Amino acid sequence: MHFQLTDEQRLLRQTVREFAEGEIRPFVREWDEAQHFPSALIPKMAELGLMGIQFPEQWGGAGMSAIDYCLCLEELARVDPSVALSVAAHNGLGPAHIFMFGSDQQKTRWLMPLARGEKLGAWALTEPNAGSDAAATRTTAVRDGDHWVLNGTKTFITHGKSADVLVIMAATDRARGAKGISAFIVERGTPGLRAGRKEDKLGMRASETTEVILDRCRVPADQLLGEAGMGFIGALQVLDAGRIGIAALAVGLAQGAFECARTYASSRKQFGQAIASFQAIQWKLADMATRIEAARLLTYRAAFLKDRQQRTTLESAMAKLYSSEVAVRAAEDAVQIHGGYGFVKDYPAEKFFRDVKLTTIGEGTSEIQRLVIARQLLA
Repeated sequence: MHFQLTDEQRLLRQTVREFAEGEIRPFVREWDEAQHFPSALIPKMAELGLMGIQFPEQWGGAGMSAIDYCLCLEELARVDPSVALSVAAHNGLGPAHIFMFGSDQQKTRWLMPLARGEKLGAWALTEPNAGSDAAATRTTAVRDGDHWVLNGTKTFITHGKSADVLVIMAATDRARGAKGISAFIVERGTPGLRAGRKEDKLGMRASETTEVILDRCRVPADQLLGEAGMGFIGALQVLDAGRIGIAALAVGLAQGAFECARTYASSRKQFGQAIASFQAIQWKLADMATRIEAARLLTYRAAFLKDRQQRTTLESAMAKLYSSEVAVRAAEDAVQIHGGYGFVKDYPAEKFFRDVKLTTIGEGTSEIQRLVIARQLLA
């Protein structure tokens, strides 16, 4: 085992940190209040390779490792979890599905511009009545000559309005249940595809979340992604890898909450001394730092195994479960350390507290993670 980052990884972390501090931090509150998706950041992040972190260079990506991916997401989430969520969704969902299951022709046509940051990706699995029970997909795809005709509604889709390329799951043989769900590549501008309602969210408000509506949307047959009936099975593999990204996001968010609490505790004076001198505050900070480091190591272990092309179903679920719940506790403790100031928007603790809850829901709820873990342990 080796627990130290390489010189290249330390440089990567510092580069992304400087980018986040310079290009994101000054606008965090403004974007949050306006629910503004900062699309102007995309070309800047693309220059750093952040729009194609793990994709091979032959497909337009930066060719980084899963550990590198975690470092990037941590540093972004430490400043603004909303931006980190958009980067994670772009890298880890729709484009990842194309990379894992697409033909070379599909990768050339769609993955390359996505990995280069020339286009934005989205992944549409969740439906109003198919959340944790994603196999209950009601969106349909019916073959009509050399096209498929898609009908249905997807919900809680990151980049549902702005995405240029979407990967959409639809039932091609409802009688077969989960084994009758297929994946399709659909481009923005395709007749019958449109964004629905934009969600007014508790947190992560600068990351765009909308419905996606398919109304007799005709998709060429060569935009079937992978084999017919294998879309849901592929989606589970995408989620295994995607959970590592959300775990890293949660670790970065927790780190940001810890740092703002530590800074406040060192400057806030009560009873004639900084509150950081009080044992009650010191213990909170010590517990926060210890839990965050444990979550980071779980996340890096899952990424380490992914880099070695090993199955990570158990490890990624553990990392995502623990990191997200540690992040919730860290955000709560940060608010508590700030006292009344943690309840107002002038301090970052308030936003971390709102943002963090999504980490226990997206990419599979904590309850689903426990179910996945238990099944792996009892298999």
